[in-house]
Amino acid sequence: MTDLVEKVSEDTSVEKPRRRPGALAATGHPLVRPPAAAHLSDEQVAELGRELDAIRDEVLDRRGKHDADYIRRVIKAQRALEFGGRAALLFSRNKAAWVAGTTMLSFAKILENMELGHNILHGQWDWMRDPDIHSTTWEWDFVTPARSWQHTHNDLHHRWTNVVGKDRDVGYNLLRMDDDQPWKPFNLGNPLYNAILAPVFEWGIALYDLELPEYKEGLKSKEALRKDLRALGLKAAKQFGKDYAATPAVAMLTGSGKQALIGTLTANAVRNVWAHAVIFCGHFPTGADTFTEEMVDGETRGDWYVRQMIGSANISGSKFMHLMTGNLSHQVEHHLFPDLPSNRYHEVAPKIREICARYNLPYTTGPLLKQVGSAWAKVFRLALPDRTPKTS
Repeated sequence: MTDLVEKVSEDTSVEKPRRRPGALAATGHPLVRPPAAAHLSDEQVAELGRELDAIRDEVLDRRGKHDADYIRRVIKAQRALEFGGRAALLFSRNKAAWVAGTTMLSFAKILENMELGHNILHGQWDWMRDPDIHSTTWEWDFVTPARSWQHTHNDLHHRWTNVVGKDRDVGYNLLRMDDDQPWKPFNLGNPLYNAILAPVFEWGIALYDLELPEYKEGLKSKEALRKDLRALGLKAAKQFGKDYAATPAVAMLTGSGKQALIGTLTANAVRNVWAHAVIFCGHFPTGADTFTEEMVDGETRGDWYVRQMIGSANISGSKFMHLMTGNLSHQVEHHLFPDLPSNRYHEVAPKIREICARYNLPYTTGPLLKQVGSAWAKVFRLALPDRTPKTS
């Protein structure tokens, strides 16, 4: 164990996360500021950046045992739920056991995906120097390989948040989710595609992480694609073996094989629908802005902060809801500080809201059902052609 800790500390035997592309300007401003921030001067944006840097530094200075204890408690709870869920499914011919097992496994998968996998892979807990809770070693319970997701999500999405043409998360190469995306007859199926995507969301993300459009455009080599396909194949086989072979096979000993298979399928579908809803609430409801490439050309750190604030949306709710969203209900705070421990976002949120009010910037938030409805309304609206032709 000591040797492994040293390897993680020195980053000698563990693949380093790819650095985010692009560079921020030291001074100045982008060619065009987003409309919601057009009233800000360069000096105001720079001061806003300093205020946000100070908030981040304060959290970094205070993180410690309390935070480490928190993430270890969540891991213990998640593993207990998964063990209990799979154990109950072994006797799932009994309806009560099926309901209990499927429910526990669904909660376990949501916790692992949202509060653990997503946040650990962001490096939020790397400071602990625990090789079991590290962004370079964690492999999550999601069909897409962790390293592929880290590239498309950490490196690309968080750098180019909501920049149409740069951030392919705007629609995931499938949906039309912004007015600046040209309408095509294919987009008439927007609501259908999204409804199909939700219960199989992990598979949609896995295909998305292959970056097939980049390969077709010559931006990704054939060897890189083959490497990603091999990694995806191995990960998919592992997931299938665990959920759809091993658990049902053992359950066959009690005559519960079929019920256990249905239970694991249901748990994965529940997790996928939940993850889909949370992510769409964070990026696509009314109030979350999108941006042109001119709005990031010459962007400073302060401007980057502004874009994260006005391009993201929060979900209001209880502590339990925040936990089950992986604290992505604090999407604004997460996009500002993706590497801060997720349990700290609720402390930071009031400060960010106050800064937005003081600088006359929108701070988009709302209850879960409102945000889900708003995102789906956009899916339906953008399925149709633009009412008025765009002028060049």
